[in-house]
Amino acid sequence: MMKSNDTEALFPRPLSGRPVKNLPSALTPTRENLVGQDIVLERMDAEKHAGELFEAGHGDEDKLRIWDYLPYGPWENVASYASTLRAQSASFDPTFYAIRSNKTGRAVGQASFLSTDPQNGVTEVGHIWFAPELQRTRGATEALYLMIRHAFDDLDYRRMQWKCNALNAKSRAAALRLGFRFEGIHYNHMIAKGQNRDTAWYSILDDEWPEVREKTGDWLSAKNFDASGGALSSLSQSMQDRLPSRRDIDEPGERRA
Repeated sequence: MMKSNDTEALFPRPLSGRPVKNLPSALTPTRENLVGQDIVLERMDAEKHAGELFEAGHGDEDKLRIWDYLPYGPWENVASYASTLRAQSASFDPTFYAIRSNKTGRAVGQASFLSTDPQNGVTEVGHIWFAPELQRTRGATEALYLMIRHAFDDLDYRRMQWKCNALNAKSRAAALRLGFRFEGIHYNHMIAKGQNRDTAWYSILDDEWPEVREKTGDWLSAKNFDASGGALSSLSQSMQDRLPSRRDIDEPGERRA
């Protein structure tokens, strides 16, 4: 039987594109808990998480800003929010997680895998929101690092995506800081809360991941933080100093010799 990637016998002329020698064997995320030093990602459970997450994302102006660029929220009360979380808890794609602080024991945000395509080894991290107490902390970085590492190292994905509203400067900066590279903007991509949304696209490729993993792991290490919990180095600067990727060398559609 001919192998799926054995094209030479069928195509006597060379094909444009880069051959994939090792076809992905990516697995679908199973919502197992992802445990870090500062946080744990728990599979979303409306009964368990609705009250804490509602409190984390409602109640004052800083918390309500969380929902500015998300296509949903805020909610009037816990009951209406719990209805949304029941749907998220039952969803397989997106696969939702609640983020719990190991320091306070409270649920302080959420994230998900979405647009997951195991056959092609592609997934995305999104539906991200952090309570003010989690924002700009080691735990916020760790939460997303755990998801990205799980996708590449445990589930064998070859591409991790990040998409956000092009007006969301904080999300765009976060993508770059985590090692994602900008790919462009899809204009008039969708309508969110009655307004046009242009969507900025970012990604990490499998050949880029080892360096991203090393730099993020170094930043997260205990030696990088002072006694008050402040970081001694800049992860954003570290990502700017990365080695070239093949995307920096190849032109789209150009066939490599």
